[in-house]
Amino acid sequence: MNLTAYTIERRYISKRSNTRPGLRLTTGVPAFFVAHDTGNPGAGVESHYRYFNTLQDRSASAHTFIDDKQILEIIPTGTSSDPAEKSWHVIYNVTTDNERFGYNANDAALGVELCYGGSIDFAEAYRRFVWYLAFCCHKWSREPRLFIPSHKQLDPARKIDCDHALKSGGRTLKDLIADVTAELGNSVSVSPTQAGASAQQASPPAASPSPTRPSAPPDAAATPTGSQPSSAAKPDFVPLPAELALALVEDYVRPAWAAARAANQEVEAEHFHRLAVNLRSAAGIDEARRSLPAAVQLHKSNAQELIFRWLSPAWYRAKAIGDIQGADLAHERANRLRLASGLLPSSTRMT
Repeated sequence: MNLTAYTIERRYISKRSNTRPGLRLTTGVPAFFVAHDTGNPGAGVESHYRYFNTLQDRSASAHTFIDDKQILEIIPTGTSSDPAEKSWHVIYNVTTDNERFGYNANDAALGVELCYGGSIDFAEAYRRFVWYLAFCCHKWSREPRLFIPSHKQLDPARKIDCDHALKSGGRTLKDLIADVTAELGNSVSVSPTQAGASAQQASPPAASPSPTRPSAPPDAAATPTGSQPSSAAKPDFVPLPAELALALVEDYVRPAWAAARAANQEVEAEHFHRLAVNLRSAAGIDEARRSLPAAVQLHKSNAQELIFRWLSPAWYRAKAIGDIQGADLAHERANRLRLASGLLPSSTRMT
């Protein structure tokens, strides 16, 4: 994609507990991106900047506002050198974000607002909205279909955005995801199952010379074709092998936790502690390696974080030096995580 097609402006609102608390995202970097609209027809970016910079009587905010002239980040998102911070864009007492991503949206996601209506040129605002979401997907290697929920999807009893604004311009959420994917082009790898191949196929994320020689990195997220299962669907996952869970904790999570503690980054340290707990739970063991009553499905966002943060770089490093065994190991670990989180169906055969 063209990463310089538009300019991202950054003008942050003042820190206040009800709008910009100044807290880092629990996940460090954004885990997903919530598509909103402002619900305020005719009001552009500057109007919303002024509003949230002076808001006192309620808790609300979002990271980025987009109209037909500007893309403005009013709370740090991580697209620059400023670390991503929390904003208050999805109410805490809904559970869909936790069920789908493993975190509250306020703690782990960017809130991206589309301005519309009045004198705002919808087509121009929509182009910027699509581009910005694609830019975020590119930066953090997220697949649009999996990582761009609308506010309505997360809080259907109360909210109608961004579907309401999209409808005013003759678009749907499905159109938005398709347009973001098209804008993104080939900058995020897509697995055979995402492209419509059989979910039973256990081939690597891209064509490879042999079943044990993956030629695509493990960060290409593998999911069954079709929509995400509802929270009421029967869990479809394979428990993580205990030895793999322990190895991932020792090789990656524990050093990250120790580094965070040494830097007095308590929020990040707590995140890595919880990640280690979740990995062991996915293997059906506790911290003392005692068996739990049953293994617990790994959060999809946990699997994606481990893949994107550590296993994909490990795969690239191994390929660069011709370490076929190391590349195979990273690839297999990534697929085991996908099975444990339901990103791959339990019927998938490991080769």
